[in-house]
Amino acid sequence: MKEEKKILGEQRRTLILEWLKESKRPLTGAELAAKANVSRQVIVQDISLLKARNEPIIATSQGYLYLQAPTQNETYTRIVACFHTPEQTKEELYLIVDHGVTVKDVKIEHPVYGDLTASVMVSNRQEVDQFIQKIEDTKSSYLLQLTDGTHLHTLEADSLAKLDAACCALQKAGFLIE
Repeated sequence: MKEEKKILGEQRRTLILEWLKESKRPLTGAELAAKANVSRQVIVQDISLLKARNEPIIATSQGYLYLQAPTQNETYTRIVACFHTPEQTKEELYLIVDHGVTVKDVKIEHPVYGDLTASVMVSNRQEVDQFIQKIEDTKSSYLLQLTDGTHLHTLEADSLAKLDAACCALQKAGFLIE
C-alpha cells in the first residue's frame, strides 16, 4: 500500500480554502486533516493563519465554514435579547429553527472581557442537537451562564415574516426580553 504524501504549507492552505468554499456543510478539523494527510493541530494552525489574512472562516460546533458572499436572495437579520436557564437552551433553539430561522451567534456582556460573541450557526433540529451534544461531551458551559441567563442572538432568515414568527414564539415561551 502506497503511503499518502503530506500536502505542505501554502498549497495546503489554498486547498483548505477551496474545500471550505465548495462545501455546503461545515467541515471538521479531522476531515480536513485526513484530506491533507496532516494532524488536526496543523489544520487548526492553518485556519488561524487564514483568519489572520481576513478569510471569512468561522468555527462552529459542527466544523469550519467559509462565509460565502450573500446570494441574490435577500436575507434579513435581527438581534434579539433572551433570558432562560441552561436547561431551556434546546427548547429556545428549537423554537427559532422551527420557524425557518438560523441562529448565527450568541453574545453576552461580560464584566471583565466586555462583549463576547460565539458562533452557533444552527438552522434545524439536527444541528441544534449536535450543538447541545458538543456542549455536553466537552463539559462546556453556555455563555448565558456567565450572565445568569441574559444573552443576545443574531437571527437570520429569508423573510421578515419568519423572523417575526420566531420572535413571537420566543415571547410566548417567556424567553424574549423586551
